[in-house]
Amino acid sequence: MNILDDLKMQYKMGGVAHRLIYWNVGCFLVSLVFFYDFKLGSFYFPDWVALSTDFSAFGLKPWTFLTYSFFHDGFWHLLFNMVVFNFASSLFLIYFTQKQLLGLYILSAIFAGIAFVAGYFILNLSASIVGASAAIMAVLVAVTTYQPLMNVRLLLIGNIKLWHITAVILILDLMQFRLDNTGGHISHLAGALFGFIFIRALQNGTDLSQIVTGFITFFRNLVKKSPSTPFRKVHKNYAKPAENRASKIITKDKAQQQIDEILDKISQSGYDSLTKEEKEFLFKAGK
Repeated sequence: MNILDDLKMQYKMGGVAHRLIYWNVGCFLVSLVFFYDFKLGSFYFPDWVALSTDFSAFGLKPWTFLTYSFFHDGFWHLLFNMVVFNFASSLFLIYFTQKQLLGLYILSAIFAGIAFVAGYFILNLSASIVGASAAIMAVLVAVTTYQPLMNVRLLLIGNIKLWHITAVILILDLMQFRLDNTGGHISHLAGALFGFIFIRALQNGTDLSQIVTGFITFFRNLVKKSPSTPFRKVHKNYAKPAENRASKIITKDKAQQQIDEILDKISQSGYDSLTKEEKEFLFKAGK
């Protein structure tokens, strides 16, 4: 199994958090090819990718309220966001589902995008924005709202309460609100607010992530073709010995048993704990 096959398998077997990280990294690589000026050493994102405060841009391209949250203005911007997202999502998934994580990411990005446009309209400013920071902040604040006293162990610091980490990040955003990247801080705080709203709504019996789940299900059913079932004449071979049928069932059970054992190993120790032979067997079985 080569590196590409290994990445495909990790994407297939990984959860929503891993897939979102893959999408963010993939969009960054795309932006390096199409939206990077090597002479100036900077990115230039078109208004059909980045979210602009200009109504003529976002009004005709409403998808930018989501696409902006998958692109980043630099490697360090991407790296920091993905490290924080990996940290926050791993804590979030202790208590909530994969679908809820995806719903929170998408809805918070849209909510923060609307807040960014509205804030710049009030301030009479014009700019554009990219980055997943707002959605990541929503995930972090959501799990902090649900379990603020959770102990988190940080390198060189030791054990610390989760709400302390979140509070420091929010305070830094508030302190820099008018100093630099005002639009970014508006979206960060809006994302944090949505994370709080998401958990409070969930505790009151309303799962906002079902909006995204229902939307995805609707379009999946829309594009799914109904299988054609033409009349087919079936011929039975009564001369076929029963032993062959039994042996096939046994072989299938053994293969399924091996797959189950590998999946159990992944759930306990992670995908990287698999041997090369186990990865190749799982990859062939998934075709």
